Amino acid sequence: MSYLNTLKVILVISIAGILFSGYLSYYELFSVNGCSDAIISCGTKNVTIANLPACVYGFVMYLIVFILSLTSLLKNRK
Repeated sequence: MSYLNTLKVILVISIAGILFSGYLSYYELFSVNGCSDAIISCGTKNVTIANLPACVYGFVMYLIVFILSLTSLLKNRK
């Protein structure tokens, strides 16, 4: 697999991760009932780091991967 194809795959996976973790983060942070209202369950254990659910950190990490892969793709296009 070429370098650019690998970056494209990483970009697509990061978009999927952003959507999934963003969905869970939204329900954890802004829904009155938490993830019990969501289509996908957050799990039975409430794992928090610095009073934020773990899905928020996943969202931030996927967002960083997205930005880095997009930047790399755009830089190689020139």
